Amino acid sequence: MSHVNRTLCLLRGGVGACRTSSSLSAASEQGGGGGGGSGLILRSRSTDVYQNLALEDWIDANVDLQRRSVLLLWRNRAAVVIGRHQNPWTECDLQMMRRAGIPLARRRSGGGTVFHDLGNLNLTFFTSKKNYDRQRNLRVVTDALKRLRPGLDVQATDRLDILLDGQYKISGTASRLARSSAYHHCTLLYSSDRALLSAALRPAGRGVQSNATPSVPSPITNLRDRDPTLDWEDVLDALGDQYNSEFAFSATPTLVDPGDESAFPGVSRMAAELQRWDWTFGKTPKFSVQTTLDLTDDWSSRRSSAHLHMEVKNGIIERCDLDVPGDWLPAALSREFGSVLVGGRFCPNQVAAAAAELLQTQSGEMQTRLKRLHESVAALM
Repeated sequence: MSHVNRTLCLLRGGVGACRTSSSLSAASEQGGGGGGGSGLILRSRSTDVYQNLALEDWIDANVDLQRRSVLLLWRNRAAVVIGRHQNPWTECDLQMMRRAGIPLARRRSGGGTVFHDLGNLNLTFFTSKKNYDRQRNLRVVTDALKRLRPGLDVQATDRLDILLDGQYKISGTASRLARSSAYHHCTLLYSSDRALLSAALRPAGRGVQSNATPSVPSPITNLRDRDPTLDWEDVLDALGDQYNSEFAFSATPTLVDPGDESAFPGVSRMAAELQRWDWTFGKTPKFSVQTTLDLTDDWSSRRSSAHLHMEVKNGIIERCDLDVPGDWLPAALSREFGSVLVGGRFCPNQVAAAAAELLQTQSGEMQTRLKRLHESVAALM
């Protein structure tokens, strides 16, 4: 049985599932450690944010974490990942992300919003709930970096961040606890695009009032900014070695493909669920929008404004009050526009679709002004 197959066999069924193989002893010893447990180190081949988040879900749901711990190392193409209880409209610039083709994902753990790209490493530590220890996991990261570069000043904080030189954040933490299992994941900024990170994580939503979990902004830097000679593969190797050392394992890193249904049955369905609008946006805690809309058009040099009040639950507009000056747009028309938005999603495409039919009933100046009102509302989304 190949090394990869042994690892997948252990993931899916434990040692018992491997008994038909003549390589049983090698498989069971591959990640063996002290205390009767064993460890596995997996490196994802995928750079798709939904596939990698789904792989986390799959491991959490299918691996016996009472008998086995897992370290998953993964990275994604540019993406923004929000915590389970967050509001994306207060965390990032969704319009900029749409223009740049940067996807948004909502993970199943709590915590704050993070930007992922190929210069950011993600580490997920899977354990039993009994062995859940975030400080110890972070020690794996800091000790690995110190062994690799003794001159690096890296320390974990009480907030479970990792700081470089005592002030720059290079790692943030989030976790999820189930009845008997847990996982803790953290980022590690190696050579991330800081300009793109800053642009994506610049909230653009105006007037949003929400009790959703807010992110805490911090000054950041990259490891490569501090030491340009630091090699990516060396960092991965050092983390794997330190994981084995810290937990008395002897695991050999294994490359896995989270898009492989034969290895991870059901993982594609999990990835599809994470891409659904009802999960990404619909799980946003209830919020309201109260703001002033600047109304300008080509028909008059006089500036005008309108007041908007919306209530949004599960991503659906439950209330939409528009106070538009009557001399700019007839009150009946502004009320009708507000009413067609109620019951629809809080998203620009939905607003455009709802407004399209109403726009066809108007012409000339009124159509232009109604379109301007629609664009002003959609710009909030």
